[in-house]
Amino acid sequence: MIVPGIWNSDADHWQSHWQRAEGDRAVRIAPTSWSEPDPRDWSAAIDRAVAASAEPPVLVAHSLGVLAVASWLTEHDDGRVAGAFLVAPPDPAAPGFPVAAAGFTAPTGVVRTPTTLVVSDDDPYCSAERALAMASTLGASVVRIGPLQHVNVASGVGEWPDGRRLLEEFAAAL
Repeated sequence: MIVPGIWNSDADHWQSHWQRAEGDRAVRIAPTSWSEPDPRDWSAAIDRAVAASAEPPVLVAHSLGVLAVASWLTEHDDGRVAGAFLVAPPDPAAPGFPVAAAGFTAPTGVVRTPTTLVVSDDDPYCSAERALAMASTLGASVVRIGPLQHVNVASGVGEWPDGRRLLEEFAAAL
């Protein structure tokens, strides 16, 4: 289940590549507030997508989607999802955090759902130290991937095959 960041993930984003590769097996959440994100709307979109899934999905989140999933999991940590694969969290306290997303917050508690946080060492939207603190709060495992900026189209990762392998390893271990 794809949980993009603000403005959704465009066709060249790795999440879109992965979704196309999975065909009907992959679903993207559908909040109505992509450009003016409302945390309640995104939570409801995750709820709808999870409820429509035939089996507990793995949530694959990027950027603002990481914060949405972390928040959703703290309220719905009840086995409805198999795991959460979270990539490049933004720091809501950082100066570059979008004003439009001001209602989103950093993780606030530990979750039982198997969770991995993938951290870039030079992400302009979140320091590695802050990302590691978020992982600790969630009780998530961490995969540091070196300097890949925000792991998006601008970072030049393309289809991001290394990330796909990380996701496959994560899912196989569930």
